[in-house]
Amino acid sequence: MSERRRRLVITLVAVLVSGGVLAYLALGGIGENLVYYWSPSELNASGDQAIGASIRLGGLVEPGSIEREPDGLTLRFAVTDGEESVRVAAKTVPPAMFREGIGVVVEGTMRSDGWFETRRLMVKHDNEYAAPGKDEDLDIKELMKSMQFDESAT
Repeated sequence: MSERRRRLVITLVAVLVSGGVLAYLALGGIGENLVYYWSPSELNASGDQAIGASIRLGGLVEPGSIEREPDGLTLRFAVTDGEESVRVAAKTVPPAMFREGIGVVVEGTMRSDGWFETRRLMVKHDNEYAAPGKDEDLDIKELMKSMQFDESAT
């Protein structure tokens, strides 16, 4: 085999090995890193298959379901899609807009005891902002009051 041909074969083998290693790194662990987006009906229908999987659960906070613990971090509520609901246990400070009836997305795992455990709670909202008009009377005291935490709600 000539020197030129030997270099070509070595280069080709190196490129193939490098490509194979790169493909394995890029695609090899993709199944473990997938996060599924489910509604409460889909999650309940999946049964034991959902236990331990990384899931994003989306729906509305069910009215009357919010329970807050005195520690300020533990929060329990139900997410519904109008047909079924899933009980959620969160160990996080909820966003300021969190309330009953608002759209939420929680990322976590389903536990075997029937609770969905999350450390990530996101509130769905529109991105429209309307500044107060010139003729609107803006009461700064009322605005400040609306921004304070209501301890009686806990």
